Amino acid sequence: MEIRAVETERIEQVTGAGTANRTDERFAVTATDLGILWDAGGGRVFALFGDTFGAGWGGRGAGPGSADWRSNVLAWSTARDLSGGLPFDGVVERPEGGAAQVLPSGRREVTVIPNSAITVDGTHYVHYMSVREWGRPGHWRTNHAGIAVSTDDGRTWDKPRSARWKNRDGRSRFQIGAFARDAGAVHLFGTTNGRYDVPYLARVEPARLLHADAWEYWDGRDWRDDERHAAPVFDGSVGEMSVGYHSGFGLWLMMHLDEPRKGIVLRSAPSLTGPWSEGEVVVSGEEYPAIYGGFLHPWSLEGPELYYLVSQWEPYNVFLTRTRLDVG
Repeated sequence: MEIRAVETERIEQVTGAGTANRTDERFAVTATDLGILWDAGGGRVFALFGDTFGAGWGGRGAGPGSADWRSNVLAWSTARDLSGGLPFDGVVERPEGGAAQVLPSGRREVTVIPNSAITVDGTHYVHYMSVREWGRPGHWRTNHAGIAVSTDDGRTWDKPRSARWKNRDGRSRFQIGAFARDAGAVHLFGTTNGRYDVPYLARVEPARLLHADAWEYWDGRDWRDDERHAAPVFDGSVGEMSVGYHSGFGLWLMMHLDEPRKGIVLRSAPSLTGPWSEGEVVVSGEEYPAIYGGFLHPWSLEGPELYYLVSQWEPYNVFLTRTRLDVG
């Protein structure tokens, strides 16, 4: 049994000027991307965005260092009915007003990009990548990937050195990541820095989540303690990823950018280790050029209507999208 898409439609643009959220006026967010969604507890879903721009943004793509640039910003929503859109109730604010950068930046990095997030026992964790330099489209170089942690409800974040996957040779397999929780362990799908490699899988006990040396890696048959033994979970290109368990269908879902297939693909599997379906393109880059992302809304993983956020390079903003599902 696998999931198939019956119909997909774009519901609304959720960020930027002229939207129902009025994020430019309310939060100084004129342009942004990503929008990683996770259940943060307390009846809220957190939404973590990437490079963000405010007043003075030029209207095309991204460009750090101008137009009130922040590497990342965090909003939240309490909306249960997503049929008309995804309203934001607030953001983590800076003293002068508007959305604050929440994941701090360091030296020798052009930005800090979030990849995925999860809440475990009231503590929030974000998998991020430290971008050293951007290359041609779909290619970049990272210093490392890591896990940031917040114990004050997302207001401030630490990036412990113990929770990093270094990328000196450019081959670390967990520079982009997607969290999932299953069987008492936190799992992490990963790939190298860029959008053209295969996915890999790791796991750890929740208590040791911030210790990179405690993670185990799936080698195709068993779990090993060395990242170099990680084997591809399936054959196919992945960029940004999002993973969740659909309780209505009893299947794991993965949504990811697939550059060779020119769109965002939805796959399904009976377990995190697979076997994963070939999946299908649910949002086409032919219809919406330069799309990426595809981050599942955790509260839509029960019924036939799946909601998620998709980014588009132009107008460099984020859109709520819905796919009606069936099994076959």
